[in-house]
Amino acid sequence: MENNPVIRRLRPADLEPLSSQSAAPLLVRPSRSYWQDAWGRLKSNKRALVSLYLIIGLLLFTFAGPLVWRVDPALQDIDQISVPPGADRGAMVVDPFVAWDNVSLDDGYQGGTGLSLAGDPTTQSVRLHWDAIPGASGYRVYRNNYPTQDADALGLPLLQINNTQQMYYEDRLDLRAQTYYYSVAALDESGQLTGDYESLQADVVRVITVNEVRARDLSDNPDALQPGDQVRLSWHPLGTDYLGRDMLARLMAGARVSLFIGLLAPLFFVAFGVLYGATSGFVGGRFDSVMMRFADFVVALPFLLFMILFQVVFGIGPGESGIVPMLIALIILSWPATARLVRGQILQIREEAYVSAARLLGASQNYLILRHMIPNTLGVILVTLTFAVPAAIFTEAFLSFIGMGVAPPTASWGSMCNEGLKTMLTHPHELIFPAAMISITVLAFNLLGDGLRDALDAKMRNTE
Repeated sequence: MENNPVIRRLRPADLEPLSSQSAAPLLVRPSRSYWQDAWGRLKSNKRALVSLYLIIGLLLFTFAGPLVWRVDPALQDIDQISVPPGADRGAMVVDPFVAWDNVSLDDGYQGGTGLSLAGDPTTQSVRLHWDAIPGASGYRVYRNNYPTQDADALGLPLLQINNTQQMYYEDRLDLRAQTYYYSVAALDESGQLTGDYESLQADVVRVITVNEVRARDLSDNPDALQPGDQVRLSWHPLGTDYLGRDMLARLMAGARVSLFIGLLAPLFFVAFGVLYGATSGFVGGRFDSVMMRFADFVVALPFLLFMILFQVVFGIGPGESGIVPMLIALIILSWPATARLVRGQILQIREEAYVSAARLLGASQNYLILRHMIPNTLGVILVTLTFAVPAAIFTEAFLSFIGMGVAPPTASWGSMCNEGLKTMLTHPHELIFPAAMISITVLAFNLLGDGLRDALDAKMRNTE
């Protein structure tokens, strides 16, 4: 028996709309643009977000910092040379200096005690007196920063006396508020050391005169100061360098130079690379092949050789800053990587279906470039720029470090590292601070570039 389908007539109730209670829930997701979606993914990347805040803080430190910390980066504080952060800034007020040309008991010397101090050792002078050493035909005075161990390591020779009539000496050579170890060694008739010596320890105290206090404006009422009073010297939050210049002010000045090169050069060579690569990829064919072979030729050019040639052309001599040759060398030789990357993106986008559809609808080349090509490569360009900035900063630091970039007294992080290397063992803060600024800046830009690469990748857009 054949099964016939049952035909049922529709009733008016069947055509009534469903009530809100029986309707299925409607899932509505707010529409977001490409850039809103990218910003959302960037915010979820904590490393990239922290790096972005670090870069913003670095820009504020560079451009707004000098408005707050109004200290001349070239100003020298000769009373505080190579002072580390947090060092004592106290100075005792004393009378103006008077040269010491003789020894008397009133100076604090007591005879019969060998090598002794005549008076208190200060940063004005350290006065020494000693008794005759048996068999000596002369004396040699030494100063050391470390305790004396034997006759072969007495320190820096300050004075040689070829007779036994003078048995006193006043040291005024670059004295600082620290502990020195003085030694007086006996000489024979030929001027050679006999091996006999006497040593003592001198704890030098920082002092200052009323006239110096008044000239440096260190007190509101300098006329009321008396010898023995204490004053506070100028404050240097990050210490001073080997010439007594404020490290914080020099880091700000160095940031302006380093970021000027690190931002300006990438903007130019990335822009040229984008134009070059986009033209090559869009035109294609033999023209594309010729342009890429020229880019390969530029990649093979040695950067340091061109730096030297540009310095010769611009007449940059030894000890002069070569900022302009450095910028030109970076711009001329650093664009091929960007050109290759953009060319690959253009070649890929040119074959997409929506581009072919736009051509079929009669879109002009300008429309294709402005509406499809450039917007879809903008993410790659931004990522390339964020990676190019730390590379340029590191290149500037390296060239300044080896003496081919920014030269003293112009401050840059690279030149400051070069200067701090000379005092690394005794005053490490002069090297640590500029090196830390370079490291933090390069790391922040690299992490931000990683975050932008992930955020701007269209394949990673959230489709939930």
